[in-house]
Amino acid sequence: MLKAMLVGCGGMGTNWARILDARSDIKIIGLVDVEASASARLKERTGIDTASYTNFEQGLEELRPDVVLDTSIPETRRYIAGTAMEQGCHVLSEKPLACSVQEAKELVSIANSTGRTHAVMQNRRYLPGSQQVRELIESGEIGKLGMVCADFFIGAHFEGFRLLMDNVLLLDMAIHTFDQARYMTGLDCDSAFCREFNLPSSWYEGNASAICIFEMQGGVPFCYRGSWTAEGANTTWESSWRFVGDKGTVIWDGANPPYAEIVDSAQGFIRPTRRVLSDSKMDGPSGHPGCLNDMINALDSGEQPMTNSVDNAKSLGMVFAAIESAASGNTEPVLLNGLH
Repeated sequence: MLKAMLVGCGGMGTNWARILDARSDIKIIGLVDVEASASARLKERTGIDTASYTNFEQGLEELRPDVVLDTSIPETRRYIAGTAMEQGCHVLSEKPLACSVQEAKELVSIANSTGRTHAVMQNRRYLPGSQQVRELIESGEIGKLGMVCADFFIGAHFEGFRLLMDNVLLLDMAIHTFDQARYMTGLDCDSAFCREFNLPSSWYEGNASAICIFEMQGGVPFCYRGSWTAEGANTTWESSWRFVGDKGTVIWDGANPPYAEIVDSAQGFIRPTRRVLSDSKMDGPSGHPGCLNDMINALDSGEQPMTNSVDNAKSLGMVFAAIESAASGNTEPVLLNGLH
């Protein structure tokens, strides 16, 4: 039985608490939030009756948990995750891994030096559709991959810290799409070009729209178009995807099962195609429960979870390179070298 302390008792903390409370191999023994009322509301919503603190280090010292679950705001990630690992705890955290290149490097270094596991919530990897797209590409059905496109358009009227964040779309949301692209294609990113901006009706202080062109390994371009202030005709949260190979194309709208259309004849102005579906089946729960399941199973087995911080730094590096490119205004792409 793993003993866990949950830090951050807002909506996401409540979601994590409900998922983990249903498991028999982990128990939440404490809650931490700078606002005592937030911990009280989480207890009321979930029925979890446990100790609560407004001071993180006090809770850490008194409870001595095996695992710290970090669902706090991104600006506190370095402090909470770093302190927890230095005190001997494993850390399972919400995305992003960190809010800066330097902080991300420090957290990866601390995980390596302490031998603690630091895993990041990238729940999109644990969706049937994501895994089926990966299978369709790996199978060679569409041939050699030549182009990837993702569209994300949702008018998201948040309250709270997101309204004030710089680079809110890229740092708080696009990290999911960028990580999906790496996972589904099996390719890491070499360079990034980005234009970041706000639509005229934007209700965010920071830029909430962006167009990015990444060059993935092997010269494969990945085009991302996204906005958190696009009203009407919303995509899914998982984005709308197109993967173009030299034998066909994979399409996924983020909701329905993905499919491939494969060239079926060498004749015709527009070649006829046949449709192919993936027969890949999810092994275990999907989404947030799936990611948490992988994290906890990895702690039990002593292996690294798929979303460990060393791997996740490669996705976050895409975010930071895109932000740097947009801020510079240069037409030359920003090169990635590990975590940018």
